[in-house]
Amino acid sequence: MLQLLIDTLLRASDLALVALGLSTVYGLVKFPNIAHVQIAMVGAYAAFALHAAALPLPLAIALASVATGALALALHVAVFQRLLRGGPAIAMIGSLAVAMLIVAGVQGFAGSFPRMFNLPLAQPIVLGTARISQTQLWAMSVTGVLLALFALLLFATRAGRALRAMASNAPLAAASGLQAGRLTLGVSFGSGALAGLGGSLLALSTGAHVQLGNDLLLPVFAAAILGGLGNPLGAVAGAVLIALAETLFTNLNFGWAVGRELAFLPVAYIGAASFLILLLALLFKPYGLFDREVRRV
Repeated sequence: MLQLLIDTLLRASDLALVALGLSTVYGLVKFPNIAHVQIAMVGAYAAFALHAAALPLPLAIALASVATGALALALHVAVFQRLLRGGPAIAMIGSLAVAMLIVAGVQGFAGSFPRMFNLPLAQPIVLGTARISQTQLWAMSVTGVLLALFALLLFATRAGRALRAMASNAPLAAASGLQAGRLTLGVSFGSGALAGLGGSLLALSTGAHVQLGNDLLLPVFAAAILGGLGNPLGAVAGAVLIALAETLFTNLNFGWAVGRELAFLPVAYIGAASFLILLLALLFKPYGLFDREVRRV
């Protein structure tokens, strides 16, 4: 049971930062940016390249996050602002095109072979019958600290109040004197930095590869929709629920159902859990579990 809990928290930390950034920027621009998960993939490759150039790993990940934040900001200014003039549907289709261009560009530059970080070998931390590597514990701790800082920013600072006001009623907030354009630019940069950081931390275990963004696409969007698009902390809660479902899906013994002692679903079926939860959410809770907040927004 303890290992199941640890695996759930690890998977949730893989999804939480990317889903948080996606939901935060959606609250302002009001379109689902499909290219957001590919920015996480770019962050993974950037962190790998900087670490391979002999930079300390924390510094490499920090610089990669800044670079992906700058990329997200540039894409918003150069592409998405213009696409939004045609409506959110046009912007979403455009973000799909941008996502495909990012994948093609990275594959052409770095190839399709996974790039594994050269990390020192270390004994895993043993907690009873559960095990967790030091790298996983470090990544999970960084995610937890950042989520706590984001919650503090959102609810205890002037910038957080401005962000919530813009997400709730942008025209009224702008009429009240808030700098909507500047705030949107800041959120675009921050969401890109969070995506790059999330991709970099995930790549510490899986390596940087061109399918990293595609692998994140469904669970991240499922988490954001489950928590309520536009509700950042709801997206984090959605990430925990998606992680729990995926972990249960692949770790529970279904031998009793097929008359065998042991029977587990292959890891390749992990996406089915996200599909199932996403479908159920769209059918019964289309505004997410925190629908009151999302309806207000």
